[in-house]
Amino acid sequence: MKAFATATLGLLLIASGGGAWAQPTAKSKPPAKKTSDVTLVCEAVYLPARTTWTRTVNIVYDQKRVRAVQIDGVPVYTFAIQETVILTAVDNERIQIDTAAQTWTSDFRGQATAQGRCERS
Repeated sequence: MKAFATATLGLLLIASGGGAWAQPTAKSKPPAKKTSDVTLVCEAVYLPARTTWTRTVNIVYDQKRVRAVQIDGVPVYTFAIQETVILTAVDNERIQIDTAAQTWTSDFRGQATAQGRCERS
């Protein structure tokens, strides 16, 4: 029984990477990619209420792609990119931000819509 327990413990140590047989491996991490960010301040007019809201969009990107998007300081769960347009949603609002034309378009599932211009800050 003692031999069985010792053999089992040895197998567990090997499987978990521990014990006398494990060799420490030095994994080199790639250098951290330098990211930049841009903040857009958008004045969106919501219809049918005809109210104007100031929306802040923060876009974090590196040389290859957009890494993160925040709207009014809240990180969005997911987003998609179509050429220069960022498509995302916050709560029930579907949002389209055109970074080239610097425009904001959104809708609340057909109940209300918004359009507006954005400026870099």
